[in-house]
Amino acid sequence: MRLWGSESVRPAAKKAVLIGGALAMVAIVTGGVLALRGSPAPASDASEAKADPAAGVNDPEDTAVRYLQAFARGDATIAGALTDDPAAAGAFLAEVRQAFGEAKAVTSLKQVAAVADGKTTATFEVTWTLGEGREWAYQNTLPLVRGGGHWTVHWSPALVHPKLGAGERLARRSKAGTPAVLDRAGAPLVLWQDAGPQPAEDGLAPLLQPGLGRVAKENGGDVWSVVRTSAGGEVLETLAGSDPAAAKPLTATLDAKAQRAAQAAVDGAGGPAVLIALQPSSGDILAVAQNSAAGPDPKAFTGLYAPGSTFKIATAAAVLQQGGTGVDTVLPCPGSARIGQRTIPNDDGFDLGEKPLHVAFARSCNTTFAQLAAGLPAAGLAEAASQFGLNADFEIPGISTETGKVEAAGSPAEQVEGGIGQGKVQASPFGVALMAATVAGGEAVTPKLWHGLDTQVNQSYQAPPAGVLGALRPMMREVVTSGTATELKGSGEVYGKTGTAQYGDGTQANGWFAGYRGDVAFAVLLQGADSSKPAVSVSAKFLGAL
Repeated sequence: MRLWGSESVRPAAKKAVLIGGALAMVAIVTGGVLALRGSPAPASDASEAKADPAAGVNDPEDTAVRYLQAFARGDATIAGALTDDPAAAGAFLAEVRQAFGEAKAVTSLKQVAAVADGKTTATFEVTWTLGEGREWAYQNTLPLVRGGGHWTVHWSPALVHPKLGAGERLARRSKAGTPAVLDRAGAPLVLWQDAGPQPAEDGLAPLLQPGLGRVAKENGGDVWSVVRTSAGGEVLETLAGSDPAAAKPLTATLDAKAQRAAQAAVDGAGGPAVLIALQPSSGDILAVAQNSAAGPDPKAFTGLYAPGSTFKIATAAAVLQQGGTGVDTVLPCPGSARIGQRTIPNDDGFDLGEKPLHVAFARSCNTTFAQLAAGLPAAGLAEAASQFGLNADFEIPGISTETGKVEAAGSPAEQVEGGIGQGKVQASPFGVALMAATVAGGEAVTPKLWHGLDTQVNQSYQAPPAGVLGALRPMMREVVTSGTATELKGSGEVYGKTGTAQYGDGTQANGWFAGYRGDVAFAVLLQGADSSKPAVSVSAKFLGAL
């Protein structure tokens, strides 16, 4: 326990003296105004540490101030010497100092009673700061006696706390070093510490650590207490705080193995990279990672970007629901197409001639999908996007999220651009992962970060019909087997969609991949990559480590 002392001040009756800072302040109420004035500097520790610090102290108030000053700064030797049993007091106070670690104490002398028969008492208050948000205050009494020509404090353990009897001790109890938050498999993510919740493992889920710790404190209670114990260590009474044994760790949905895989995958990327993974069957958030190049802001959850061709999942769903076009419908895929006021090119200007819709999807034919979007109602793309959660709104304890923003087209040009995930269409990596999870799970997904704490759904959504999702899945599989993501052919049965989305003046582009394998859906964003290929590579590395 590191206790901070202060300057000594002789108080008048009913005058408060705060002892605990570098300079004591005497609080005197005058005409309803609180006036503060400093006191003179005391003797140095060296001069106080003489054989008998109490010798020559002929004023009980001075003795009380000196004792409380030494107690507050943790000087067991000086405080003990100011008592009538220096050896016992010094040893006991040294034990308190050791037991209370780096805690700080501030003492406030309240009142000294009139002297009678060489005795008097002083009332005081102690306020301990035992860690962040951990304060413990109580009042106590100093018995003062005159003997041998000077005043001393009559020693007993009750000077430390009024409930302490002979042989009893104060002890701090906490769960420091024990789990505050576990991952889904029971591995610790956050540990209780005296300074508050701290990461259990350096670097694991840094984006989520502040939220995990905050929710742990809000829901798990602050796990500390000060107890009175017997000489044998038996807890007799809890004097402050709450029983640490009553605080159970929370369980997050994160998977430590998936989180490490996600972080390693984005750390190996050549530029700013983000990856988020969900479990479609439950909505559990399994991993969230972004590399240092992406900066500290939680782009995975709240960054809104043009989703590029990953949005063709929604465009295809809108077309299939409109009727008249199926996955085998043959459609033109020229190298570029003039549609209204917009000229839409394919990446690198490739020309497939006429191909079935599923081939145009797998090869990411912009011209095909722009022409299809032009034939949809103005609200067609927005309604389809909503079926994948891109206009949904969730409140998840510990994190803020945005899924996306897709509104009805305000012009034919907006409609054309929206069909290929450009223009005013926006989505976050979280939203794109939700879109992939909806295809994988076949129903609306409610994302969550906790087992036992609910996500509040402010704006829900309803997934596309089963028949539409059933048609989309083989199209997304074809993207991997013979389309734009063949690098993932060796990563198991992966379904997905690549995307490249221009931004700024159109000379730069972000790269995307959205997909799923088994019960893991995910989205990858590489800012400024100018191609979807790096996002596919990051996806392969992530899946390879699961």
